Amino acid sequence: MSTFATQFKSEVGRIAKKEARAETSTLKKSNAQFRSDIAALKRRLSQMESLAKKLHKQIPTSRTVEASPPTENLRFRVEGFAALRKKLGLTAHEMGTLVGVSGQSIYKWEQGKAKPRASQLKAISAVRKMGKREVEQQLALT
Repeated sequence: MSTFATQFKSEVGRIAKKEARAETSTLKKSNAQFRSDIAALKRRLSQMESLAKKLHKQIPTSRTVEASPPTENLRFRVEGFAALRKKLGLTAHEMGTLVGVSGQSIYKWEQGKAKPRASQLKAISAVRKMGKREVEQQLALT
């Protein structure tokens, strides 16, 4: 009886190994495929990075310096801005239309609760250079 038990045990082990091999063979194949795909992607990435470095070296650095406009030292004073609006005889809404903001923003700037951004300072600077007639023409266009 013990020979039957040992033979049965060895047969069960053999069949179990065979089944396990069949199950893991598909996993091994897919694993190998994934590894080769990853290697191909790494090669492609390194090619792209080297191409990007070459292209980056070809871009002239002087072009970026020339493209940037010279920075003006623009400043904003609440009193001066309010005086400008009164001098031109504009409402806050009209001044906001010229500068490109809302009338509420103009009120907040004049009260000192907020400050204009750099792009808005450029627009304010342009309005400072205008006269009453130019302002009226500009408002008529909008």
